[in-house]
Amino acid sequence: MTATVRSADAPFGMQLNWKSINWKEVRDAVRRLQVRIAKAVKEKKFRKARSLQWILTHSYYAKLWAIKRVTSNKGKRTPGVDGVVWTTSRQKLDAVKLLKRRGYRPLPLRRVYIPKKDKNKKRPLNIPTMNDRACQALYKLALEPVAETLADPNSYGFRVGRRCADTIGQCFNTLAKGYSPIWILEADIRSCFDEISHSWMLDNILMDKEVLRKWLKAGYMEEGSIYPTKAGTPQGGIASPTLANMALDGLETAAKKAAPARIDGDKRSKINVIRYADDFVITGDSKELLETKVKPAVEAFLHERGLSLSEAKTHIVRIDEGFDFLGQNVRKYNGKLMIKPARKGVKAFLRDIRKTIRKHLGLSTVSMIGQLNPKIRGWANYHRHVVSGKIFSYIDTCIYNSLWQWMKRRHRNKSKTWMKKKYWLNGSKPWMLSTRVKDKRGYPRHYEVIRACHIGIVRHIKIRGNANPFDPKYFEYFRKRRFLKTYGHRARLAESFV
Repeated sequence: MTATVRSADAPFGMQLNWKSINWKEVRDAVRRLQVRIAKAVKEKKFRKARSLQWILTHSYYAKLWAIKRVTSNKGKRTPGVDGVVWTTSRQKLDAVKLLKRRGYRPLPLRRVYIPKKDKNKKRPLNIPTMNDRACQALYKLALEPVAETLADPNSYGFRVGRRCADTIGQCFNTLAKGYSPIWILEADIRSCFDEISHSWMLDNILMDKEVLRKWLKAGYMEEGSIYPTKAGTPQGGIASPTLANMALDGLETAAKKAAPARIDGDKRSKINVIRYADDFVITGDSKELLETKVKPAVEAFLHERGLSLSEAKTHIVRIDEGFDFLGQNVRKYNGKLMIKPARKGVKAFLRDIRKTIRKHLGLSTVSMIGQLNPKIRGWANYHRHVVSGKIFSYIDTCIYNSLWQWMKRRHRNKSKTWMKKKYWLNGSKPWMLSTRVKDKRGYPRHYEVIRACHIGIVRHIKIRGNANPFDPKYFEYFRKRRFLKTYGHRARLAESFV
């Protein structure tokens, strides 16, 4: 039987084939309820919003969509403390029956540690069970319309349709002009996810309080022992980024209220807040204004939520000195703003590339290309929206030199002329490492290491600050942005977004 269900709350006993479910119909049904929630929040009808959230979290379609979410992402084969994963169609359909509010008790999170940028430190990562992940995904469907409607205009992290490039784009818009602010408070919140006050979240976040309380108090398991969680929202949970964002919403308003719009007569304070998750910068007309008024107001705002600034990572700098933000360096050179890949990020990327080449010394050329290309493409795509041309050329040169050393180790008895003919002259362009192999059917296939320079520079068009993906008047806007993201090389499409 195909999954052509007309009711949003279909009976649990229906025998469906997971692969034949009409996912467009499921998505549209969930979307309609989300739009209604966003509208109620915008009109400040919070009781109506809660009622609609209840309907959504008990909807059969929403449960199907939540299970699809957790069984199709990168962590779909990573179990929690119970060791259970959902892989078969039958398991996924049976999981719908488990998503019930009555009697729901989340299991402790499985804690693992992943390395930070600082090699001497590790970040805790908590892995919920599949059932708890699906429950979080379900309630996140009802929470996202609230978060998007109440969010700060210049908050870009972990939000629908927004990304790092939008954050950097806002930095450019704020700092590029001749009359732009010249002082920047570069701030970082200490252990943001681990320190958010539970009581504040329970009192201020618009969602089912009982379910939220159970998530926050679930605890975690490490080396066979269970530990309680007294604060914070666990990193690794699907709903955690949304909860953390909602805890920080209002920071922009608090910073702007700390200083009057104009100081010393007609002189403007130029307070702007640009935030990506728990990393943010605040601009101002003077260092004293940021130190004496804005920073204390930010600290008071965070203290109310159980948070504090990291003194080691919080600085006030001039735009002429520059600052690193989200892997980019933002700085003015003789009055002209230039945003480039941060030097630390470039060094870390090249270190990773050299490590990969040394680690796979015995691999075939095809395997080596398969290891390098995703890394080069991913790094270059992230930095292609800023001033990266010279850095891309430098990256390509360093990779070229490393590959020459790799070949010299592999072919100690061969001449440079032999290696040049075998590896460097058969690509789509000269001096690109390439090889030809036969596939399973015996047809020759060509593989080559891509160059960062060939990916090219594409200017990113920043999202509108007030754009809400759950507001019908922005549906066409977001549809065009998704199309532009896919076909960004078609420059003529950019004209409609200016």
